[in-house]
Amino acid sequence: MIKYILASNSPRRRELLEQVGLRFEVLASHGEEIITKQLPYEIVEELSYQKASEVSQKYLQSVSADKNDTTVIIGADTIVAYEGEIMGKPKDKSDAVRMLARLQGKTHQVYTGVTLIINSPEGQNTVTFHEKTSVSIYPVSRERIDAYVATGEPMDKAGAYAIQGRFAAYVKGIDGDYNNVVGLPVARLMNELFALKLA
Repeated sequence: MIKYILASNSPRRRELLEQVGLRFEVLASHGEEIITKQLPYEIVEELSYQKASEVSQKYLQSVSADKNDTTVIIGADTIVAYEGEIMGKPKDKSDAVRMLARLQGKTHQVYTGVTLIINSPEGQNTVTFHEKTSVSIYPVSRERIDAYVATGEPMDKAGAYAIQGRFAAYVKGIDGDYNNVVGLPVARLMNELFALKLA
């Protein structure tokens, strides 16, 4: 039997996994994020590994862990990058306004790193990868940015916007995987699982 565990409380990631029919449990990571890398794709891969690793250790020590099962821990992390600046979740409303003011009228990149930690009777295996999507934003006035931030939607989103939410009104186009911008490149994830014969 194969069990899947999502190491994230993100409702967007839960919805994407449910959309493709994966049955899973949620066991969120709560550890401190320690960044030692500099390039965006290295950062998201590093953070996704930290999340998956923390949850894998936690799960293996729990009473529900069955050593005869194969367990796939799914860790993910998403950031926005523009002209060398790494944008995670905004610290406060003014930070959200600052981020959106930088991104409006421009094209930026969204990176999501994913780590799969597979615990099986044969041992442990780890697979880490990332996806990059370019997102172009229409020019947005300061008044509209302030109104968007006032909705509260940007506050737990990398880059301070939700492409699947109200900010869709300003997205000119994307190059790459749309779901990657939402928070999980679910097609790439499933293809990795298919290749490993884990789905």
